[in-house]
Amino acid sequence: MAKRGYHHGNLREALTGAALALIVQKGPQGFTLSEAARQAGVTPAAIYRHFAGRDDLIAEVARQGYGLFAAMLADLDETAPGLRVRAMARAYLAFAEDHPGHYIAMFESGIDIARRPALARAAGEARDLLHAGCAGLGPDTGEIAAHIWSLSHGVVELYLRNSAGLNHPPEARALLARALDTYLSGLAAPASHNSR
Repeated sequence: MAKRGYHHGNLREALTGAALALIVQKGPQGFTLSEAARQAGVTPAAIYRHFAGRDDLIAEVARQGYGLFAAMLADLDETAPGLRVRAMARAYLAFAEDHPGHYIAMFESGIDIARRPALARAAGEARDLLHAGCAGLGPDTGEIAAHIWSLSHGVVELYLRNSAGLNHPPEARALLARALDTYLSGLAAPASHNSR
């Protein structure tokens, strides 16, 4: 039994799967490598064949998450800028709901993306898709993408995940749709209405 780790069919995949389950159960910093190894059915020493430590394992889960999120964005059918932005925001909420372990690893683990090139590339690809989806909405696509991402992320954190601890949080999708309507109508307003 002790040697199972050295003969595991796909140890890396088994360990990331174990980490995903533990992240959801205990949070990104709430489990040990020994727990991940036990859940994957391998010895703790076997982990070090693929990961330098827990943060390395969590970073791999986050990298996978950015890949999944980018794939969701790339699969969107909407081409009209306003409709595409709404579809991207809905995809953000769907991603957080459908992939909670990945979402937590990406945004709540404290992993420094800049110090992990593979993770930074994956995050950059998702960010580039968000930027491309905001093209045509205004002169500063990067700023608009930052607003859309921030708005979507805030709704996920405060209301979908209920980080605010509200007894009766508003329905996240309806709230996000109304917020996007307000934001996009502001972008479409004549310049004279936006001047100070």
